[in-house]
This record gives sequence, C-alpha cells and structure tokens, in this order.
Amino acid sequence: MTIQEVHQGRLRTPFYSRLAALDTVNTWHEWKGYTSTDELYCAETEYFAIRNATAVFDLTPMTKYRIAGPDALPYIDRLVTRDMTKVRPGRVAYAVWCDDQGQVIDDGTIFHLRDGEYRLCSQERHFAWLNAAAIGFDVTITEETAEVAALAVQGPTSFSILSRMGLAGLAELKPFDLMHVDFEGVELMVSRTGFTGDLGYELWIAPEKAETLWDKLFAAGEVTGIRAIGTHALEVARIEAGYIAVYEEFLPADETVRTGRTRSPLELGLNWLVDFKKANFNGRRALAEEMRRGSTWRLVRLDIAGNKAAHHSYVYANEKGNKTEIGFITSAVWSPVCKQNIALGTVKMPHGKVGDNVWVEIYYQREMHWSRVMAKATVVGEPFWFPSRRGATPPGPY
Repeated sequence: MTIQEVHQGRLRTPFYSRLAALDTVNTWHEWKGYTSTDELYCAETEYFAIRNATAVFDLTPMTKYRIAGPDALPYIDRLVTRDMTKVRPGRVAYAVWCDDQGQVIDDGTIFHLRDGEYRLCSQERHFAWLNAAAIGFDVTITEETAEVAALAVQGPTSFSILSRMGLAGLAELKPFDLMHVDFEGVELMVSRTGFTGDLGYELWIAPEKAETLWDKLFAAGEVTGIRAIGTHALEVARIEAGYIAVYEEFLPADETVRTGRTRSPLELGLNWLVDFKKANFNGRRALAEEMRRGSTWRLVRLDIAGNKAAHHSYVYANEKGNKTEIGFITSAVWSPVCKQNIALGTVKMPHGKVGDNVWVEIYYQREMHWSRVMAKATVVGEPFWFPSRRGATPPGPY
C-alpha cells in the first residue's frame, strides 16, 4: 500500500511534503483529520534526537482558537481554573477547563498574544462549547487550526540552531515567553514551550511560508544534529517529563457516558492550577466541595523495579496475602535516558503519597509466552527528566 493510499481522504499539513520525503517506514495515523506520522525511520533514534540534539515535530493539527475582543481576558479567566489576570502579553500559560461538576474537559496552552488577543491550543475541538461559554461576553472566537502551521523544535541544540537562523531576541526568551519576529515578510511567532520536558521552542507561521521555514531550520541544524520525529518518540519524552495526556491520564468530561470515569484537576495533581481567590470560574463550587471532603483519586509517578514496562497494569497496596487493588497504570515506558522503568498512574486515596511503596502487576510476552511479575514501585514527587538547561536563560550553546 502506498503512502498516498494510506492518506487518502485526510488533510495534509503544510509540512507534509518534507515529512513524506523523509519517511522510510510508512507508519502514519489520523490526528483531527490530518495525516500525522508515528515514526519516520526509527522511533528510538528519533527519541535520542530529543535528548541529545534537536527533534522537530509537526504540531499543525493541534486545535487552535483565536479569542479576541474587549472581554477576552474576563472570558478566559472565567473559563479556566487558573488566574489569567497574572499572564501578561508575551506569555504562555498551561491551563485546564472544567464542567460545572469540576471535572476536566481538556487541558492546553493559552498564548497571550497581545492586549485583548489570545490563542488557545488544545487536543480536542471545543468550538461549540467555547461559544456557549461566551454568552454575555464581548468576544470573538475563531478556529484557526488550518491558518497556522506549527513546529515543535526540542532538544539541547535547539537554541543554537534557532540562533543561527538569526532570530533576534531569542537569548532573552524565558520559559513560557513568546515573541514575534519577521520571517520572509510574514510574522513568525516563537514560544519557549514544548511537550518534552527539555529545552525547546515552538514556531508558529502562516502556511504559505511553512516549507521555507522548514528548509531554513534544517539547513541551520545540519552541523549540530536535527531530525524530524513522530509521535512514538514524543510519547516517551512526554512520560519522562511527567506530563499528562488526554485519553491517557484523563477522559474529556463532556464525552464520557459512565460516572466515575472523569477526573478533577485536583485528582490529576494540578492543584497549583486551581485558584480559589478568583471570584468565579467553571466548576469552582464543585472543586471547593472536593477540597473540603477530599478527592477520590490521586495521580502518581512511579519508579518501578525491573525493566518490564507496566502498560495497562493494576496497582496493589500489597504484594501477597491481603492483596488490595488500589488503581492502575495510565502511561508506562522504559526510559532510555533515565535508565528507569517509569509510569504514570491513578490510585485511590489515601494511597499514593510521595515515598509510598506499592506493587504493580505486569504481564509481558516473549516469543508467544506470557509471563507475570509483581514489581515493587515507589511513588516519586518530581518529574523523571528535568535538565537544568530547560530553565536556563539564555540557554548555553551546545
């Protein structure tokens, strides 16, 4: 089957021609109607580009909304749980938004582009919900997914590569800062953001200049190492960084049909994103009640003994005897750079405090034979991967 047959009926991003030219394994998937690559040559090689050089991932299919108008700030501040009045123009904020029951609908990044102008980026599409929430506010909400091409440029040499492209002001850009520069006569937005837990940037540009941006980026990165990557490599980096993902650590509250299957931001370890000093926000009353009575679930990061990845495993309080099931693994991987068997999971309160020991039931297959192991695991408080360069300003040359 040819690549063209695989991609028939799907949208193609402005970077598709460059990705297709690099593809050697023909493993693609659908991402919100677009063709997106799982890997281009080798997921392991692509992963090490993130940690040792620079990796480039096509972000274009990410859902993007432009929110503008006199009430843009009060509207967004009412929408999400964190205090958006503290996010000045030129900054990016990670945020979650909830239903009236305080259950997470989605998470994403909000870019404060200019006074009264924001861009909200998320995994899921929320146009109808955003418009319903805008009743009474003087705002305009526009979906601009197809109007903005985007690349994630991540890794220790990313600053050096982008500097060689002549992006003025890059050295002063702090984590979660953004800036606008001229590129070939159009506006290029550069944000110091990413999903890898490493030094990295995201580039946002008009589609007609996408291929030119790609070519100049890869020309600048030739001497220090640069590779295009797919989602498989990005997923490993995401788990190492301890980042949650929709459909992995939580389900969108507006899509579930069974009770007890959603999560609140408090149950996802996002207490720091819930600001009860705000006058009001979606789900505030329910979350305040949860703070009083306590949460049902707790997100945990687990350092697991052995090297067998704990995909879809159950978590127990005890190894033998009175074996009590307390939760399950949501994301798991063997971390090549940390040399650890790591996972994210969800366990019932009051289990899962930092330092607690639990047991993970792992099934794995080797040459058609299934084996079972009960592996000891420790709850850890910090991300598995957090290099100092991630927060350094300016980043050092690599």
